[in-house]
Amino acid sequence: MIVASDWAGKTFAVLGLARSGAATVSALFAGGGRVVAWDSEPAKREAFAAHDGLSIAPLDDMSGFDALVVSPGVPLNTHPLAAAARAAGVPVIGDIELFAQARKNLPPHKVVGITGTNGKSTTTALVHHILKTAGVPTLMGGNIGLPILGQAPLPEGGVYVLELSSYQIDLTQSLDCDVAVLLNITPDHLDRYDGFAGYAASKARLFAMQTAGHVAVVGTGDEASANIAQGLAGRTDDLVTIAPDTVIDQRRWPALHGPHNAQNAQAAIAVTRALGIDEAAIEAGLASYASLPHRMQHVATRNGVAFVNDSKATNPESTAPALAAFPRVHWIVGGKRKGDDLDACAAHLDHVVAAYTIGEAAPLFFDLLKDKVPVVEQSGTLEAAVVHAAAAARPGDTVLLSPACASFDQFRDYEARGDAFRAAVEALA
Repeated sequence: MIVASDWAGKTFAVLGLARSGAATVSALFAGGGRVVAWDSEPAKREAFAAHDGLSIAPLDDMSGFDALVVSPGVPLNTHPLAAAARAAGVPVIGDIELFAQARKNLPPHKVVGITGTNGKSTTTALVHHILKTAGVPTLMGGNIGLPILGQAPLPEGGVYVLELSSYQIDLTQSLDCDVAVLLNITPDHLDRYDGFAGYAASKARLFAMQTAGHVAVVGTGDEASANIAQGLAGRTDDLVTIAPDTVIDQRRWPALHGPHNAQNAQAAIAVTRALGIDEAAIEAGLASYASLPHRMQHVATRNGVAFVNDSKATNPESTAPALAAFPRVHWIVGGKRKGDDLDACAAHLDHVVAAYTIGEAAPLFFDLLKDKVPVVEQSGTLEAAVVHAAAAARPGDTVLLSPACASFDQFRDYEARGDAFRAAVEALA
C-alpha cells in the first residue's frame, strides 16, 4: 500500500467506495488519516461498516475536512457536494493526487502519465510490458482499473505507469510526471466540460504540472493535440511529437496491427527511450506484447473466421482504427450512443461486409449504415448478432465487436459486454 506521512492527523471525506475509493480509504487509514466516507449504493456502504474507525455518513457538511476525495465518475460540474466543498474552501481531489503527495515517501522512482481520448489503455499496458521485459520494476495504475494506492511500493529505480482520464487530471494538482503523454483528443465526455475546448484544456494540464527537464510526448494527428504541442515547442529536447503519417513496420509485432497501434507503439517507444531502455529490449517488448482484454483482443478462430473483442471502443473515433485493421469485417455495433453519427468510421466502411446493430442505438445505426455497407441487420442483442455474424462469415473474415458506444443500456460496463461476447462465441454450435 502507498501512503504519505502528510496524511497523519488530517480528516478526509471520501465520496465513492468502488475500487479506487476502497483503496483510498485503506491508504488514508494506513497513513494516519481520519476518514468519513459515503457511497450511494447500500452494498458498498455495508462492505465498510465494520472498518474500525471509519465513519460512514452522508457528507452534508464540508466544514472541518482537509480534502474531499472523489471518484473520477463524480461530475465536478454538477455534483452538489463538489460545489459545497469549493464553497467551504476544501480541496476536491482524487486518488492520483494522493499518490502525487505520497511520492516523497517512496524509494527513488519515475512516473509516466498517459492520457488521450483513445489508445491510452493499450499504450499504458505496452509501456509497462516493455519495462518488465527490460527487467525494470514497474506497476500500472489509474484509469486502467488498478488503483495505484492499493499496490505495494516499487523498489528504487521503479517506474509507475499511470493511465489518466481527463476526470483524473481534473482531480490532480501536483503530479509531476517524468514522462507525460498525450495521444489524441477527439470529442468525448462533453457533458462534463464547457465545450470541446474545456475538454482539451483538461488534457493539457498534464503538461502544466511537469517541471523543467521532464519529457512530453504528443501525438499531432488532430488539431487540438497539435495546438498543445505547439504551445510546448519551447521545451526543445524535452518534447517528442508523433506525426500521424509516420510509417513503421508493424509486421513483427503480432498484437499491434492497425494504424491506431502504430501511434500507440510510437508513443511507447518514445517513452521507454526517454527512460533509458535500450533498443533491443524495446523491440523485444513490442514483439511479445499481448492485447489487453476487450481491446482488439482475439478471442477465437472458428472455421477460419476470427472473432475479435474490442468492447472498450466506446466511441466512433475508437472504433475507426479497428475497422481499418481487418480487410473483411462483420461489424457488431451499438449500445448507449454518445452522439448521433458514425462519421469517424466513414473512411473504413469499405472494410465492412455486414453490420449488426445492437442496443439502444440499433435503430439509428441501422438507418445510418443501410445505404453505406452491403448488409445491415438490426440484431438488437449481442448474442443474436454473434450468431448471425458467425453464420454469414466465411474463412478469412473477422467478426468484430467494436460498439462505438457505451455499454450501459444492456451491460454493467464494457468488460461485462466483452465477456458476453466471448461467451456467445464459445456457445456457437
